[in-house]
Amino acid sequence: MTSLNSIEIFINIANYILAMATTIQISEDLLETLKKKKLYAKESYEEVIRDLIEDTMELSEETKRNIEQARKEVKAGKFYTHEQVKKELGLR
Repeated sequence: MTSLNSIEIFINIANYILAMATTIQISEDLLETLKKKKLYAKESYEEVIRDLIEDTMELSEETKRNIEQARKEVKAGKFYTHEQVKKELGLR
C-alpha cells in the first residue's frame, strides 16, 4: 500500500466519522437542564441524553430474572457483606 493510498483511506474514514454526527437545535432552557444533568464536566450531551433514555427503557426479561434470582439469594443469606469481603482480602 502506498502512502497516498493510506492518506486517502484515512481521509475517507475521517469523512465517514464526521458524517455520522449531526446537529440538533434546542432551546437555551433545555441546554441549561442538560448541563445540570452532566455527571462530570467533560461528559458529552450524547452521553447525558443516552442516560436519560436508558432510565425510561423497560428491563429485559433476562435482567428481570437475574434481579429475581439475586433477591432470592439475599433472602437465603447467600451473600457477603463489605466487611466480610474486606476481611477475606486482608483490607482491614
